Amino acid sequence: RKMKGLLGLVLVLVVYCAVVAGVRQAPETFDVAFNVSTPQGFGTVVLMINRTLSPNGVDRFYELVNAPYEYYNQNSFFRVVPNFVVQFGISGNTLSSQYWESKNIPDDPVLVSNTRGTITFATAGPNTRTTQLFINYADNSFLDNQGFSPFGIVTEGMQYIDNIYAGYGQQPDQGKIYSNGQAYLTQNFPKLSYLVTASVVV
Repeated sequence: RKMKGLLGLVLVLVVYCAVVAGVRQAPETFDVAFNVSTPQGFGTVVLMINRTLSPNGVDRFYELVNAPYEYYNQNSFFRVVPNFVVQFGISGNTLSSQYWESKNIPDDPVLVSNTRGTITFATAGPNTRTTQLFINYADNSFLDNQGFSPFGIVTEGMQYIDNIYAGYGQQPDQGKIYSNGQAYLTQNFPKLSYLVTASVVV
């Protein structure tokens, strides 16, 4: 029985990896709705996404938002720097976050500026984008020549992004989120705001 259970787990992982390998190309333009929790309650944020601006980035974003992954659901806003950015994109599910952590995508040219309300992949250097994203709180055009390529913009509900809980600043440790997941966040940062659901608007 133990051997059967192990073989079953291996089969599930093989199927999961095979599905993940088949990247879907995103539509040229589409809207995504974020349901966001804030200290004032819940709100809906709509983003207009444009694949022309960042093809590799948008394909990855589209892949993660959609089933079967729905990766961004229940993601914490773990880094909040007022008048700069709010960052998210590490799943509280450690199996999921650790899998995607090493799935880098190639850089895209920077075609538009990091102005207020734009959404952009975070990076750790050239060709290191994976799942982490930030939304600009201000005109951060100085990020443009550092390779941060915006691929969409908030068109509705920016007030909910502005209201995301900022009391922890940059205290949550990204490495511990990857290793310990939601338990680490719940125990140490109970007031965090969350991206509750992310879905393509149809």
